[in-house]
Amino acid sequence: MQLNIVVYSKSACPQCDTVKSILKSKSLEFQEVKIDDEDQRKAFYEKCGPSVRSMPQVFFNDQRLGGVAGLQAALAQLKL
Repeated sequence: MQLNIVVYSKSACPQCDTVKSILKSKSLEFQEVKIDDEDQRKAFYEKCGPSVRSMPQVFFNDQRLGGVAGLQAALAQLKL
């Protein structure tokens, strides 16, 4: 199964670092998109939905998983 993984993150974010470390430990390639500008981040959150207000946001094949917990759940489901 081919996964297109995109991690939306910001600088100085421990949870963002955790997500990237998990993906690297699984040898999964990913694209990182840093959104450090607060206004750009708010616009990104609005596109994701009303419940999204934090970074990181992980997407597998354009489907939002959420942050660390969402990534861990998806990896367990995929047995990765």
